[in-house]
Amino acid sequence: MEKSHEMMDAHPKGLRPLFLTEMWERLSFYGMRALLVLYLVKELKFSDESAGQVYGLYTSLVYLTPILGGYIADRYFGYKRSIYLGSILMLSGHLSLAIPGLSTFYLGLALLILGNGFFKPNMSTLVGRLYENQPNLRDSGYTIFYMGINLGGLIGPIICGSLGERVNWHYGFGAAGVGMAIGLLVFYIGTRSFPNELWESSAERNLRLPTDEANSKKNVFLILLLALFSIIFWMAFEQMGSSMNLFADRFTDRTLGDWNVPASILQSINPFFILLLSPIISVLWQKLGTKNPDPILKFVLSLIILGFGFLVMVYASYQTVSIGLVSIWFLFAAYFLNTLSELFLSPVGLSFVSGRAPIRFAGLLMGVWFLSNALGHYFAGFLSGYFSSFENLADFFWFFVMTSWIGAFVLFLIWLRLRSWFRSTQPIV
Repeated sequence: MEKSHEMMDAHPKGLRPLFLTEMWERLSFYGMRALLVLYLVKELKFSDESAGQVYGLYTSLVYLTPILGGYIADRYFGYKRSIYLGSILMLSGHLSLAIPGLSTFYLGLALLILGNGFFKPNMSTLVGRLYENQPNLRDSGYTIFYMGINLGGLIGPIICGSLGERVNWHYGFGAAGVGMAIGLLVFYIGTRSFPNELWESSAERNLRLPTDEANSKKNVFLILLLALFSIIFWMAFEQMGSSMNLFADRFTDRTLGDWNVPASILQSINPFFILLLSPIISVLWQKLGTKNPDPILKFVLSLIILGFGFLVMVYASYQTVSIGLVSIWFLFAAYFLNTLSELFLSPVGLSFVSGRAPIRFAGLLMGVWFLSNALGHYFAGFLSGYFSSFENLADFFWFFVMTSWIGAFVLFLIWLRLRSWFRSTQPIV
């Protein structure tokens, strides 16, 4: 714990309230997400294919609306009003899901989609602004911020999943709303001392801090390049909330002693490993400083590791043919590798966009980064709908092994051509 405090002490004080706000908001998001597919299949009697389509459409739209939210914050609202608006919309969405009925269910999803669009890109951009005078700590800072995301992701499925599966689905959705309300309160209290400059819209900031347009074009290209390859990552990674959730429910022996673990609670394995590994990765980036591998290489390593995670699922799927239910430890192993791959890509991508985006497009380009998440999530949900149609589940998971490794190989070839050009560009400071 002492080392953890020392690590935080090297970072701006504003990181703490943003860390806690994101933690509570993600508790609500991941708590609800852990229930979504299971609720559709078990309670509303959707087919696997239909549930996968709803899941994919919802999670993709959640990451599509940040383009709108980022643009409006850049041009009109600024970050404070955008984050408050997004928080209130998401709180309303969770409360709507807590009311039984198909119409309130879809209304709740719509409010969550719109609210996330205002909240997500602007919170992430705000974190980057804290590091304008400490750019060498930006990757490390985003990794710590990512711990907040996943602390919420760890607690949310345990609370909401237990209530939803064991008591009442709508109690689980309601608990997610309570988490969002606490996050809103934490944000209000924790950011009151923030200087006015931190809240400026990008339009206001651009007038005060003009940027080098030639350097900006290269940076925008690199942001779009990494966003493109992150689609491959999220398409595979987001199987955790859909097909791997169904694998846990149907093909995994979930007994630990006398306890039969609800499938939704296994969604907490990934954030648990995030919390375990993030301090190590953050200190690593911090220690390496200017010797850090560039983001393209980190993305290559991420995709390689992700492929190995799905190779574990291939092996587990072969085992189901001969022994039926497989050990829960297969999921732990797959989630460990997937989590490690996530830490080499997601916080690094957030840091890169924040540091390289031209000032006048900061929120918009953060929205574009989340658009790549949207496309990846949509493809993930679409593909997960075919999970039960595979006679041999190993073939289903082999697809994600191959897309990850082919993507890593292609990106590495691009890096060999662009590495000198990449080093000639400069972060926006």
